[in-house]
Amino acid sequence: MESAHYFSAQPAGPFNRKPLTVDLAGAQRHLRTSSGIFSPDGIDKGTAVLLAEVPPPSPQGNLLDIGCGWGPVALTMALMAPHAHVYAVDVNERCITLTNENAALLGLGNVRASRPEEVDPELRFDTIWSNPPIRIGKDELHSLLLTWLPRLAQGGTARLVVQKNLGSDSLQRWLAAELDDTFTVSRESTSKSFRILKVRKASR
Repeated sequence: MESAHYFSAQPAGPFNRKPLTVDLAGAQRHLRTSSGIFSPDGIDKGTAVLLAEVPPPSPQGNLLDIGCGWGPVALTMALMAPHAHVYAVDVNERCITLTNENAALLGLGNVRASRPEEVDPELRFDTIWSNPPIRIGKDELHSLLLTWLPRLAQGGTARLVVQKNLGSDSLQRWLAAELDDTFTVSRESTSKSFRILKVRKASR
């Protein structure tokens, strides 16, 4: 499937839900997926690395998943931090619908998936996790990250999974140059062909 297809607000073709069974937060979950979205048949390799490598999210406050797809990252956050508010954003309306439906299937009342512009701009996030959509292009990716990463709360941390051959090291350098000196940017780990980049906002 062409990447432009699942980066569209309204993908072509019918929105036909189909069952999906995956392991999230240490247990098997029965969810829904569809064509016209990113990685419709399961958890992609990058997201799997992210979920396996990162420490638990903040147990409370506001958490964010940038580019939610059918919801693996947002749902994992919500399962691990039931007292937190989990926000999930995507431009693809099927992804938004599926993430909200999958949260309901799991009985998670602390998940809200929406278009990016529907999130209160005053909100600050204690944890951000993302497998960012590298293939939307450098300018669009940079704009996306500079929209959300500065909205980390004081002491908050973002973790991004980026494939090495898709520019993880250059992205790390760019983030370090673009974000102000209240942020630190580092490479936290490498697993398989992916790196986890860590962005932290100073406490004071």
